[in-house]
Amino acid sequence: MAATSVGRVLTLCRQFQNAFRISKTLPCQHTAVALPTFRPFTHRLPSPGLSLRFNLDCAVQCRALHTTISKRGLDEFFDIPENWGEATVKSGAPWTAKQLRTKSNEDLHKLWYVLLKERNMLLTIEQESRRQCLSMPSPERLKKVERSMKRLDTVVKEREDALRLLQTGQERARPGAWRKDVFGRVYWYRFREHPIPWYMNRRYKRKRFYTPGFVTPYIRLRLEKYLRARSRKQKTESENQAVLREKFPQVKAKS
Repeated sequence: MAATSVGRVLTLCRQFQNAFRISKTLPCQHTAVALPTFRPFTHRLPSPGLSLRFNLDCAVQCRALHTTISKRGLDEFFDIPENWGEATVKSGAPWTAKQLRTKSNEDLHKLWYVLLKERNMLLTIEQESRRQCLSMPSPERLKKVERSMKRLDTVVKEREDALRLLQTGQERARPGAWRKDVFGRVYWYRFREHPIPWYMNRRYKRKRFYTPGFVTPYIRLRLEKYLRARSRKQKTESENQAVLREKFPQVKAKS
């Protein structure tokens, strides 16, 4: 048993000696040996015949697997240096829905991320201006970007609705129906898939898509309460306008 363990130790020492000897001659043989493309790293001890391949595999793994374009990194969250310290920054008009409808889906996808980066940059500038207790240069740029993003989202939804109408004939992305709850309120119920039929689904039955008969008088009272609150609000608004006209006769009344 002792002789077997001693033999194993001697074998490992010879393997390490051969690997060290070949690793010294590796720079001279690097030009004559073709590098493999990529091989997974192994934690086994290198044998005398595979020591050169093992060292070459470790060298290949240090190489870059892909190349990317140069980017500015965190500088993208700030404006260009030419605009630093300026009170006003020139900016164009926001994108209109008419202009966006002429773009392809790929262009809209790219434009969305351009506007998103611009919005993040403007929000960073706004926060930094607040921290330094300064006014943000040209704050209308943020409104222009948000307006453009909102219109772009509207154009994309229009295309999705048109495509869905052609394919399925449904106006909404998720089908549903107008239903009444137990209190007589009408709301839009969106359909969902269930693994069991509706008459066996207890959770579906608890929603009670019906209005009892004794609730009908209270529906009328709720509508009457809403109309009275709206009339009181309109009356208060008209009284305030009259008071303002008396105090400031030179100011035109709101249309």
